Amino acid sequence: MKQLHFKIVAQIFVISMLFFSCQSMNNLTMNVTEPAQVYIPSTIKSIGLLNRSLASEKNKPLDDIDKILSIEGKKLDIEGANYTLQGIKDVLEKDEQYSDVTFIVTDKIENPGLGIFPSALPWETINMLCQENNIDAIVTLSFYDTDANVSYKTRTVEQLNAFGISIPMIQHEATINTNIKAGFRIYDNINKIIRDEIITDQWITSVGKGINPMKAIEAIAGRKEALLQTSTKIGQDYVSRTYPFKIRVTRQYYVKGTENFEIGKRRAQTGDWDGAAELWEQEINNPKGKIAGRACYNMAIINEINGNLEVAKNWASKAYTDYEDKNALRYLNVLKHRQNRNLQLKGQEQ
Repeated sequence: MKQLHFKIVAQIFVISMLFFSCQSMNNLTMNVTEPAQVYIPSTIKSIGLLNRSLASEKNKPLDDIDKILSIEGKKLDIEGANYTLQGIKDVLEKDEQYSDVTFIVTDKIENPGLGIFPSALPWETINMLCQENNIDAIVTLSFYDTDANVSYKTRTVEQLNAFGISIPMIQHEATINTNIKAGFRIYDNINKIIRDEIITDQWITSVGKGINPMKAIEAIAGRKEALLQTSTKIGQDYVSRTYPFKIRVTRQYYVKGTENFEIGKRRAQTGDWDGAAELWEQEINNPKGKIAGRACYNMAIINEINGNLEVAKNWASKAYTDYEDKNALRYLNVLKHRQNRNLQLKGQEQ
């Protein structure tokens, strides 16, 4: 019984300490820039777009069977693939890095089709295509495939007849769920590196209603348009993998300890972070180590806000080494990670 009582008291103490710790700190959010998921060096000035999703002649019969089995129109995959590549081209052409973005047309390589991700092309083939088209790199749509399934349901609805009398009728509702899969590769022919290799997956849903099943399917007039729009966006979103992007991150800063922290909190809440920092700086030599540590920690925060990561690291390190602020050690590791990411970003920009 005494052991149970002790455990309960200990748990209450831990919860109280966590609550007090949370109350002594406020959250802030800020934007930070992350390096691109796919690095494209600045030496690449011209890019070719290659469509490998179209089955080669000897693979076409089996590919056509696949289309029939998945109730796809014969031209739907072809149009969707073209829209995906055009989406890529539209984005790349707006980028000042690239002087030329062109479609590659060739019958020298085999495309399996069938919605499978083919093996990577040999560098001899990539080099040949780059020389023929005077380009530095190739983005391939390695495959593009749509699979659709139809589900039906019926329900009784009331409709007015020619005499204005409400009569029950059976209404058919058809739902077509279409799965769009696409695979991409980026070949950097200058450095002989495959820069990216990924499969994307998107779903679109179309619903139609009618007095019989066929009328319900006919009512799904916008399915093709939705598929082509989604295909364009797939291409545009794929290019976004090659650009740095911003994310929101959360940080905590101290708001309790002295009157300067209280006033600093209010200044920070109004967006006057530099004004808050003036007050925090007055506490860095406070005779109470706990207060001085909190001030040093907050000085790290303001320097990260202002983009001075090295200075922020120094303040966080001081808060931990000189005043044993454990929050500062965790924050120091966050700053080191962010600084490493910044080095990657700088390497991408050079």
